[in-house]
Amino acid sequence: MCSLMCPINRAGTVPKGLGPRKRRRAGPWAGNRRAMNPLPRRRGECQPAPARRMNIQAPTHNPHAGPRRVCAAIAGLAVGVLALGAGPDTNAPAGRLPDPDRELVLQGRYVYERNCQACHGRWGDGRGELARDMFPKPRRLTAGVFKYHTSPPGKLPTDADLERILRGGLAGTSMPAFVAMPDRDVRAAIAYVKTLSSRWHWATNHAPSMELPPVPGWMNGDSERVPHAASGAARFAVLCAPCHGPAADGKGPDAARLVDQWDQPAPPADLRQPSARSGPGPKDLYRAILNGIDGTPMASFAATTTEEQRWDLVAFILRRREEFARESNP
Repeated sequence: MCSLMCPINRAGTVPKGLGPRKRRRAGPWAGNRRAMNPLPRRRGECQPAPARRMNIQAPTHNPHAGPRRVCAAIAGLAVGVLALGAGPDTNAPAGRLPDPDRELVLQGRYVYERNCQACHGRWGDGRGELARDMFPKPRRLTAGVFKYHTSPPGKLPTDADLERILRGGLAGTSMPAFVAMPDRDVRAAIAYVKTLSSRWHWATNHAPSMELPPVPGWMNGDSERVPHAASGAARFAVLCAPCHGPAADGKGPDAARLVDQWDQPAPPADLRQPSARSGPGPKDLYRAILNGIDGTPMASFAATTTEEQRWDLVAFILRRREEFARESNP
């Protein structure tokens, strides 16, 4: 009776090693392990699990399998064609800007790797090979936060702002001036920088340059500027001296404790220097007082000062520049 219940191989005999307890587990491939695992066995080579443990059944021929696969492929292709003809995706987020020109971005990457990567890092994280010994540290372009721009606070800089920084550099930092860089390379580098942070993709983060009031006429006359500079000195002692110091030399009592958004030391600027990082002109100083500097402890004084008071502060800073120049070159 046992011989009738046991599986029989092609030779007409019961496979070796099969007893009554293994009767039910035996399949059509019992006794032929090479058929279940045709791959050669090598030392250290991962082999598939035995067929009986994976509960694999003997293959059966399905005459309808081929036509079904073809029908499924045709149906998937039809769905894809219909999706392409349906127009733009209605689920796409609103306010996202179109992608920049790919050719320009690729050129910008080449320009970036040759001129910017050593400081700003391969991925724009400010961790380049030369950034270790720099102070202040290179900008983290991946954060999408820029200090010096003509747009409102919290907004991204305009292309003109980025070009001005590339062409003129930043005073008191390791950012050089790329005066001889071709115009197309400048545009390409700007296009590539915009791919390093997702903030550039959304229209809500963009804004045009702010319109600033014109420089007062008394700013050009030495005698007329004296009373305004004196008024600005009194206000500077209250609003600015705790950080910039009474002499505007950047050595105020709170200067040593200041850090920026990335927990890096952010010492106040020495306003006696001939050019500020925000720009060389009176309007650049006015903009920094009005808007503050993003990512730094420099706050905006738009709510605490009037337009006239801001120009008085500018007059005082310009006077300190002149005095410091005379002291340095007697």
